[in-house]
Amino acid sequence: MCVRPGTVVSLLLSPRTDGKRWTAVRSSAPALVLVTGRQVAADGTAHVSLRAAGTRGGSAEITVSAKEPDLAGTGGVGFTLAVTVTPYAREG
Repeated sequence: MCVRPGTVVSLLLSPRTDGKRWTAVRSSAPALVLVTGRQVAADGTAHVSLRAAGTRGGSAEITVSAKEPDLAGTGGVGFTLAVTVTPYAREG
């Protein structure tokens, strides 16, 4: 996903059909893309808010872990989002 600086992105992650729950959200570059909110509803749906840095450009990987051990061992990554922040072009 490519966004402009200062953009806020909301993710809605439904639980898997076999009842797996989302447990943690991490950014590989929190100075570039910061996880500003995370809430898991009673039905297992995760609501995640991400905010891109105000002026910087670059890339970050957002990973969301699942509780169940069938995903890459105990508490493995169940969702990954690649985010690229592209600054506005500067004139002159």
